Amino acid sequence: MNRPERTDHPDVILCPDGPMLLRGDHVVQDEDGQQHRTSRPVSAVCRCGGSMIPPWCDGTHKVLSQHCRR
Repeated sequence: MNRPERTDHPDVILCPDGPMLLRGDHVVQDEDGQQHRTSRPVSAVCRCGGSMIPPWCDGTHKVLSQHCRR
C-alpha cells in the first residue's frame, strides 16, 4: 500500500459553512497573537467568528446558519 509522503505542514480541509479542519501537528495563532500548538489527529478551527472557545470550533456555525435561513 502506498502511503502519502509525510510533509512538515498539516492537511487543511475547509468544511462548507463550517470549520477548517487541520490534520497533523500544527500551530494556530489566534487574533491576539497567542499560539496554540496541538498534535491532535484532527482539530477544528472556527471560521464563523461565533465560537465561545476560539480559535477552536464549538459548533456555533450550525446555529448561525439556521438563524440566517429563517
